[in-house]
Order: sequence, then structure tokens, then C-alpha cells
Amino acid sequence: MWDNSPVPVVVFTDEQARTLVNLEQRYEVWIAAERALAALPYDLRRKQVGGRAYLYEIRDRSGLGKSLGPWSAALEAQLTRYRAQKAEAKARRDGARAALDESGRLARALRLPMLASAAGPILREADRRQLLGSHLLVVGANAMAAYAVEAGGFIRGAPDETDDFDLAWSARTPTQNERVLWDMLKAVDDTYTINLERTFQARNSKAYDVEILVAPSRAGTMFRADQPRPVPLLEQEWLLLGRTVDRVVICRDGTPARIVAPDPRYFALQKMWLGRQPKRNALKRPKDIKQGEALLDAIGEAMPHFPLDAAFEASLPPELLPIYAQWRAQSAT
Repeated sequence: MWDNSPVPVVVFTDEQARTLVNLEQRYEVWIAAERALAALPYDLRRKQVGGRAYLYEIRDRSGLGKSLGPWSAALEAQLTRYRAQKAEAKARRDGARAALDESGRLARALRLPMLASAAGPILREADRRQLLGSHLLVVGANAMAAYAVEAGGFIRGAPDETDDFDLAWSARTPTQNERVLWDMLKAVDDTYTINLERTFQARNSKAYDVEILVAPSRAGTMFRADQPRPVPLLEQEWLLLGRTVDRVVICRDGTPARIVAPDPRYFALQKMWLGRQPKRNALKRPKDIKQGEALLDAIGEAMPHFPLDAAFEASLPPELLPIYAQWRAQSAT
């Protein structure tokens, strides 16, 4: 796949690019149907209680629910509409799934940028609940797959997969009495528990870790009973700058996943900053710097819609300015 040239981005072939376009289009049809199903009640049923008929809204598989009132012509019409809406959404979902699976198999065969398989269910559930971009951003190495798609090619020399998963809480308005994160994770895998020594981390029975990060300006928007509980970090503020990248990629098992990630320019510089911090794990620092440099090179080469110009430089926090200046000097030689 790779040649010996020093270019920062190995451009996708026509077939690879076409597959990614189809993957994204088919995913959008599928997720729209999934959201339509999620918006409907789990089930509606007519029940006999004490010799009278009632319409019940069922909450879950246990069969528990609440009565919507004694049976009537209006409730009968409501049940008929519900069944029709559910059947239509299921038909759209199942029809889209076949085409989406085909795109996934082809993308995997073409060795397009991939995520670890364990990340897929989390991202799909978050997207089904419309949390990506509004409440959560994908940060850490898993964002690199989306940046590669945004660049239109493989980013040379950038590590792009890890055994854990980092998400940043990014909600602007407070969530009231709603455990957004915890309910989402538990819907994916009921074995997730909180790491009592690192309360910003959840781990499932297969030892897959999900870590939650947050900027100080967004920490107050999380419901106090939600978990994992992130520790506010100043450097997370930088990932709220600019505009996000929104792309559909595949996992190693061929399933699709949508990633909404921070502006790649600030992400790259934050990575390079992290790699210079003594408090950072010594095993991660070289990878951080390598990843950030490779991404900045790719932005300069293949992402003109994320300009590295004077306006961008003027927007940089003081901590990132010398890192950017050093990269500019090196790239000019």
C-alpha cells in the first residue's frame, strides 16, 4: 500500500473513495430509520384487566408499562398508527442494513481506515440517541480515522488505533435529571462498571475502557448523577475551538460507525502539547507528538478547508503558539 515517497497523505484510489461515499450515504439512511424506531414506544398492547380492555405502553422486555386509558376508538386508532409506523421504520432499517453491510465488507476488503470493533457499538448507540456533536466528541487516537477520510487518504506515520476509547463531554446546555452517558453505555453493554480508582473511566467485562474528558467550561452541563465523572482539564478547551469533522468509517469487524471529532488543527497541536508534558505517560508522549505532527502535515497537504493561515494562528491559545511556530519552521525547510 505504501511507497517510499515522503508525502504526508497517500490519496485514496477511486474505488476506495467511491466506497466511502456509498458507506456514508447508506449509513445515513440506516441511522435515520434507527432513530425513528427509537422515538417510538417500545411496544403498545391491548390488555384485559378486571374484565375491561386498556391500551398499555410497554417500557421494556419485562412487559412492564403504564395504562394509556380504557379501550376506545381513539386508542384503537393510536395502536393502528403505531403498528404502521413501526413496521415502516423496520422495513427501512432492514432494507438499508443489507446495502450498508455490503459497503462495510467492501471497505474492509479495501483496507480503508478502521476503528477497533469494540468502539462501533458505542458510537452507533450514541448516534442513535443523537449525542454525537451535541453532547460528545470523539477524541484520542480513534479520531484519526475520521481525519484520514477528511483528508481523502491515509495519513502517513500517524498511529490510529488504541485499546481504549476517549470521549469528550461537550454539551453547551445542562442536562436535567438525565444520565446521558451512563444510560448510553449500559444500553451498549450492561457489564460496564466504574473504575473506582479512576472515576472518569468505565470498563466492561472484556476489559475495554471508555474514558470521559471534559473542558472546565462544559463540566457544569453534566447531570450530577451521571457517570463516568470526568476531571475538568484546561487543554480540553482547545478542542472546542474551530469546527468539527463528521465522518462515517468502518470497524475491523466491517460494521459502520460515525465519528464527530474536534477541528483537526487544534487536535494536532493539543497532541503535540501533551507529548511535551512531564505528567503524561512516558510511553504515550512520543506517540502523541508523532500523531500531531503527521496530522498537521496532512492538513497542510490535503485539507485546505482547514487553513493554517494568519487567522488561525491568531486564534491559538498561548500554550500552543510556540509549538505551531516550531512546526511551521520545520515544514518550511
